Amino acid sequence: MLAVERITLDYESTLSGVETLPVLGWIIASDQRNVEQTAWQVQIAQGEDFTSLCYDSGVVQSAESANITLPALTLTPSAHYVVRVKVRDNQGNASDWSSAARFITGLPAAQWQAIFISAETPADKENSKGTLLRREFTLPEGEIVSAVAHASALGLYQMYLNGQRVGQDELTPGWTSYHHHLRYQTYDVTSLLQPGENALGAMVGAGWYKGDMSFNRYRNYYGEQTAFISQVVVRYRDGREVIIATDNQWRASDAPILFSELYDGEIYDARLEQAGWSQPGFSSRLWREVTFPETDKSILTPQTSCAVQAIEYLRPKEIITTPQGDTVLDFGQNLSGWVNFSVRGERGQKVVLRHFEVLDADGNVYLDNLRTAKQCVEYTLRGGEDEHYHPHFTFQGFRYVRIDAWPGTPVCDDFHAAVLHSAMQPTGSLETSRNDLNQLHHNIVWGLKGNFVDVPTDCPQRDERLGWTGDAQIFCRTASYLMQTRNFFSKWLLDLKYDQTEEGGVPHVVPDILTGKCDNDRFLSHGRTHSAAAWADAAVINPWTLYLMYGDKAILRQQYDSMKAWVDFMRAHAVDHLWSYRLQFGDWVALDAKEGSYFGATPNELTCMAYYALSTKLFARAAQALGNEADYAEYSALHEAIVARFQQEFFTPTGRLAARTQTAHILALYFDLVPAAFRERTVQTLLQLLEENGGHLVTGFVGTPYFCHALSENGQTQAAWQLLLKEDFPSWLYQVHAGATTIWEHWDGIKPDGSMWSPDMNSFNHYAYGAIGEWLYRAAAGINPDENEPGFKRIHLRPLPGGDLRWLKATYRSNYGEIGVHWQRDGEKMLTLSVVIPPNTRADVVLDGAQRVLHDDGITFMSSSEGMRTALGSGRYTFTYLLA
Repeated sequence: MLAVERITLDYESTLSGVETLPVLGWIIASDQRNVEQTAWQVQIAQGEDFTSLCYDSGVVQSAESANITLPALTLTPSAHYVVRVKVRDNQGNASDWSSAARFITGLPAAQWQAIFISAETPADKENSKGTLLRREFTLPEGEIVSAVAHASALGLYQMYLNGQRVGQDELTPGWTSYHHHLRYQTYDVTSLLQPGENALGAMVGAGWYKGDMSFNRYRNYYGEQTAFISQVVVRYRDGREVIIATDNQWRASDAPILFSELYDGEIYDARLEQAGWSQPGFSSRLWREVTFPETDKSILTPQTSCAVQAIEYLRPKEIITTPQGDTVLDFGQNLSGWVNFSVRGERGQKVVLRHFEVLDADGNVYLDNLRTAKQCVEYTLRGGEDEHYHPHFTFQGFRYVRIDAWPGTPVCDDFHAAVLHSAMQPTGSLETSRNDLNQLHHNIVWGLKGNFVDVPTDCPQRDERLGWTGDAQIFCRTASYLMQTRNFFSKWLLDLKYDQTEEGGVPHVVPDILTGKCDNDRFLSHGRTHSAAAWADAAVINPWTLYLMYGDKAILRQQYDSMKAWVDFMRAHAVDHLWSYRLQFGDWVALDAKEGSYFGATPNELTCMAYYALSTKLFARAAQALGNEADYAEYSALHEAIVARFQQEFFTPTGRLAARTQTAHILALYFDLVPAAFRERTVQTLLQLLEENGGHLVTGFVGTPYFCHALSENGQTQAAWQLLLKEDFPSWLYQVHAGATTIWEHWDGIKPDGSMWSPDMNSFNHYAYGAIGEWLYRAAAGINPDENEPGFKRIHLRPLPGGDLRWLKATYRSNYGEIGVHWQRDGEKMLTLSVVIPPNTRADVVLDGAQRVLHDDGITFMSSSEGMRTALGSGRYTFTYLLA
């Protein structure tokens, strides 16, 4: 059996808003071993029957089934396309045509007839209210074959057609460096049209564009006036085309949203609703004329995928009464989103909900860590019937909700929480024999969900929610095992590129809303808003990570100049290869920091040089991958010089690393900065530092992600497992046993005595320390890509069983299909390993520490320094072996 199971378009199942032909890939299904593709054929059409083809590749003799770029094809804007594939393999099999994958084309900037319209004027710059826009139009008689809507906003918008919401996306058009690119969304609206009279409507709010943002609480970062743009293209069977665009025929009014801000919540008065406002026949006689803010339409770029949506819904676990007498909903899970509720009461009665993360040691509502963010929703009833509501232009980070006002007695069935995050395909799963380790994995996943809300935020609840580059860099590899994050990070990295300084400095947050707005901040004043080691290195590390995980050279080409500019920035500010710049965060919030300080004990000079070396090395490899041999040679030589200078500066002649901290030793080992002769001494010193702290880590944001890697990659796998499985403070499992459902910002966010870390900065949904997930997939499960054949075309499988785990199961859904690993202990010495290798890939499998293979499943193994080794083609295999 041979079949094409799924086609991917730019790594997605479907796309909307395509302006250039997407990169193709497909997953092959087969029940045989050692299956390799030998040929493929792709067809593209605008009709489902494929009778009139736009493109036919013919039979192409090729083993490639991912990252396939077809010749340029002129695409009709605002049109539907279908793609199908069939393949042949090395065993003489041929597949049938696959099921069709679909995409809708977008609207290139030059073809926008629409203009930006607004219900506001510059005098509304301090307003956070919602506004309404509408227009009626008449469609001529005839058979409509398609209708496609394109829309965007300065601010946030929801679009309506004949009273029905268009699409399922939320918080559109998202957050970008708006002056450089503004995303527009594309929707099929054919089914929402009707013969004759129709009506279009939009509700608009402040959002990231002009809202009250960051811990500095400034507003109007990008503009002072919300606006909306839309163009609907209707096509008839006879070839006619009708365009309905935003123009001076639209009318404006105020929405029932009296206030809506991302941090503070929403105030909605249902008594002000205008029934039928987005339907034909509504009288807009009292509505006002629209205004026309001047906006450059050339910045409009398509969002083809990965929009924020309500992905799932949770019911409250219970309603509790706190010792202080508050009525509180407990959803049992810390999340990002909002509460949908149903209510019935008299006109003018109110619902007031206050969202928060944790209860204090006494079981009472704890709000201090929200800082100035109100996270409050207020709804005024219109009365007389069942009413249903959820916020429109805000989201909250919460597990608990205090009910400050409610008509009657609330019950659990009145509420459910909508979990909002960017729509990404789940790719990773991991389960073990330990429930607390499973809960840790759960917490890592939910940390991703809670913070991947259009940008990778640091936290979703307090007055911050910014795209801190350090957090995104630390977590990128873990995130890319858990979900398909290529398109999510590609968009954010484009903002990083746009917001870099002229000389290549990288902002601490992306999009950058701190520069020029931090004059009173003790850390960030005087221009110290960019270029910190480990943070700014996201410019290089993240594109390289995406290349490894997806085999995607396009992301390297997109970011190449940005990557190079960052390395050159460090070089320009270095003296004899020692570099530093203004504010450095170092090993942020490490436990070896001085009392009352956020900055860990590892010297900034060491951290800066370590990341300078890493980014330079990775950029050189990126240059090589793209065939830029001159840059490869230049930056490889620079990397060697930086490493030599690091060793000269930080190692004594006898091999002692001068900075005696856990993080210093971790970085030196993991970034391969240790002289070969001193590696074992460095490993042993790291073990001593661990023992001196009772086997606990004291690392912060810089050292923690690599701790277990530094151990397991240097012959200390059991030490890595012991560190991971610590249950007392400080440890990953300490949080789990304290009841965490996401990852905390601080190891002691809630201390063993129940007291809280400082409310100044104490998020309970902060994914950075969840970077341990990378070790779980890459080491514990042993699933790794090959740098020379990235994107898991060639797979390295070397699981590292350890601790007291009896078994572990992990899967990763790659570009080629599902990779599976299941290991199980039978006593102390015997292990059984089952692996799944997808068709059209090969894998190098190492049975770590194996002395003898008892069941080889027909495969020949060779002895190596790591254990028993073999190379496998696709298929399912099971091996049993004895450890040395």
